[in-house]
Amino acid sequence: MSHAAKDFEALNIAVLTVSDTRDEDTDTSGALLVERAGQAGHRIVEKRIEKDDVFQIRYQVSKWIASADTQVVLITGGTGFTGRDSTPEAVSVLLEKQVDGFGELFRQLSFEDIGTSTVQSRALAGLANGTLVVCMPGSTGACRTAWDGILQQQLDARHKPCNFVTHLKQTQTAACETRA
Repeated sequence: MSHAAKDFEALNIAVLTVSDTRDEDTDTSGALLVERAGQAGHRIVEKRIEKDDVFQIRYQVSKWIASADTQVVLITGGTGFTGRDSTPEAVSVLLEKQVDGFGELFRQLSFEDIGTSTVQSRALAGLANGTLVVCMPGSTGACRTAWDGILQQQLDARHKPCNFVTHLKQTQTAACETRA
């Protein structure tokens, strides 16, 4: 039995950039994720920049996880080893199931670009309340690697043999479209 749909399903995606220094003018990583998701046919429900603070990150991500209108949260930044990098600590406690393969595959793909420096990436993903939460490094190249190499296919209901779309909550928008 195939877990893939015949038709593309637009998902509602929120994008969070975690940075103490970036603003809307300098946030190339968040902008790339918004652009790629939009080009793929998805809807961006919100884009934010938050300081690298465990509780601010956790608060924002929790709101999106609880929202009936957000199916995917893409987070860029805060996954390294500096003292301020706290995205994995902020997010991992919110996840019901971790997608271990995301970090593993991301580091494999990233190795081609940055060699052994990829071991310092704490990229991770998981599911919480029917929402896929993905944490990527803050570089634009890392976001490009994650989107082009993993997320574009896994967020497409037509991708076989399986994808994440079947595991995501149905949004209010999708429920209305289904009834129409």
